[in-house]
Amino acid sequence: MIVHPIAPVYDHSSRIIILGSFPSVKSREMGFFYGHPQNRYWKVLAALFHEETPQTIPQRRDFLLRHHIAAWDVIRSCDITGSSDASIKNVTVNDLSLILKAADIRHIYVNGQTAAKMYRKYTEPLLRRPCICLPSTSPANAAWNFPKLLAAWQIILEDFES
Repeated sequence: MIVHPIAPVYDHSSRIIILGSFPSVKSREMGFFYGHPQNRYWKVLAALFHEETPQTIPQRRDFLLRHHIAAWDVIRSCDITGSSDASIKNVTVNDLSLILKAADIRHIYVNGQTAAKMYRKYTEPLLRRPCICLPSTSPANAAWNFPKLLAAWQIILEDFES
């Protein structure tokens, strides 16, 4: 059983939350979200907001908060082999109510099908709030090249234009 080692990122001005499933081995080692250099999460977000890709943990945390984005994962603890989402078993979920009470979260986005499946199974029945599934930024999602990912992730900008 591995317990999620990364604290959520959010503040009172967060307007959306993007949830992953569970941190990869690289992310757990780094101590922050999307630590694998091939994961396209930070590149996609930076491109959406027309900024340089943040490299350090402080830069990444600042980027999220500056753009009113909360970040965390659906799963609090689980059995997992390496970073394989397919191997996830014995799931307990994070309590998103802390973030939802602290910030006016307009939409809950999930990064990939595993996060969507876990959210819909465990979290949505408790919160009664649906999630919007975005295509995974994982390098394992090779069917989605960068331009295609960027186009799909544009939906989050609507939360800042309305």
